[in-house]
Amino acid sequence: MADRLKGKRVVVTQAADFMGPVTVEVFQEEGAEVIADTRSLVTAEACRALIKESGSVDVLVANLASPNFSGTAVTDIADDDWRTPFDQLVHPLHWLTQAALPSMIERRQGKIVAYGSATALRGLKTLCAYSAARAAQVGYIQSVGVEAAPHNVQINLIAQNYVESADYYPPKLMEKPSFVASLKRQVPVGRLGTPREDAMFALFLASDECGFMTGQAFPFAGGWAQR
Repeated sequence: MADRLKGKRVVVTQAADFMGPVTVEVFQEEGAEVIADTRSLVTAEACRALIKESGSVDVLVANLASPNFSGTAVTDIADDDWRTPFDQLVHPLHWLTQAALPSMIERRQGKIVAYGSATALRGLKTLCAYSAARAAQVGYIQSVGVEAAPHNVQINLIAQNYVESADYYPPKLMEKPSFVASLKRQVPVGRLGTPREDAMFALFLASDECGFMTGQAFPFAGGWAQR
């Protein structure tokens, strides 16, 4: 199917990182006018400026990333390491949504899609700060999603894990038999998801085909989050 986003103005944040490039590519293929923004969004002013400069936003894709600061809660997480995931993942999601939502409500149409993490749905030891921030994103989407629902605005989150990324899964790692065996043991589908598969799911959530789901965090983790 083509032109699923024809005539839609879409803002993609952190467009050069993680799911940004493939999302821009897929959405443009489907006819969207994509504003691929790469600025830092750790202040309210930056978030509000982005939405104001973008004009009438039909779809906001909140692609936000943070280091995971691996370490145990008891001994290893410094105060700055605890705060940073919230500063980079949670506060910007609120500021971006707060800026984009009024116009969507006024026009009675709009979509907000957040890329999140399945670590918000299933515990992983040594990732307490990152997981807590990702869980806060889920709680925010659930709450604001039902606020916006009566106005025909849908807000959802993709809770992803085990998606191909050179940052997380470099080629040398993926060639190791031990990694392949671990992947098959950890992920029910036995492989990594592709970024394009992930972006195609975001496309559905951003399209007019998705009008009855809101305030949801959808696992995209090959069955890992359900175990």
